[in-house]
Order: sequence, then C-alpha cells, then structure tokens
Amino acid sequence: MQKLNLPNYNFRLKSNENNMLIFDILRKKFLVLTPEEWVRQHFVLYLLEEKKYPKSLIALEKQLTINNRKKRTDILIFNAKGEPDIIVECKAPSIKITQATFDQIARYNLKLKANYLIVTNGLQHFYCKMDFENETYIFLKDIPDYI
Repeated sequence: MQKLNLPNYNFRLKSNENNMLIFDILRKKFLVLTPEEWVRQHFVLYLLEEKKYPKSLIALEKQLTINNRKKRTDILIFNAKGEPDIIVECKAPSIKITQATFDQIARYNLKLKANYLIVTNGLQHFYCKMDFENETYIFLKDIPDYI
C-alpha cells in the first residue's frame, strides 16, 4: 500500500483468498484492505496515538439519514457528553480532495452539528473548525489534542 503523510504504524495484516485484510482495532475484526480503509486505519491510529483520543469516543462508519438517504461517516468522534465533536471524511490517496468532498462532510454536519471537520486522503489533510454563527468553517493547521 501507498506511504501516507501520517506516521508509520504496525498493522495486523493477513491474506484471505484474493484479498489482503487489515485488523480494525476499534471494531475488533479484519476488513478488506482497500485504499480508503488504509487511510481510515492510519487516521484512527493517528487520533489514538498522537492526539490521545480515547477509543471509547470514536465510532467508525456510523450511519445517519439525510433526506431519507442512508449515509455513513468514516470516523465520528464524540465529546465526553456523547455529542458529535469531530467528523472525519476519508478518501483513497488517489482521490483528489475537492469542493464536493467538503460539501459532502458539510451535509453530514447539518445533521450532526460537530465542532470540527476533517477531510483526508492520507496525503493531504484539511482541518476545519465550525463557525455556526456565520455558517462557515475556519481552516486550522491541526486539530487539538484530546484533553
């Protein structure tokens, strides 16, 4: 798999028939290793190891309904009160991050009302803090560490 613009982590990998699998430490199971899953698993470990977010506050592929359509957030981080705090949208490294990607995560946030939005393809990362009063977001250099 492609080297990402994130720290290197040791993953449990195994081969199964025609697929390479990666162990998801949050869901405690092996998943097919797609390029997007490679990014998601790296970003999860980045949140846990570097930013010190507790496992108990992170949900992967959480389902939500928007305009009667089922959608899934890649990574959703809750605050200590159990409210959505950060939404992370992961794309494969080959996918260019465009305005459409930001529009997608903004639609999710109309429902979730998270304070931060992150868009990553593993090579580029965009961190935004919501400004609900002005209905926009402010780009940041990074997200805060968990306190």
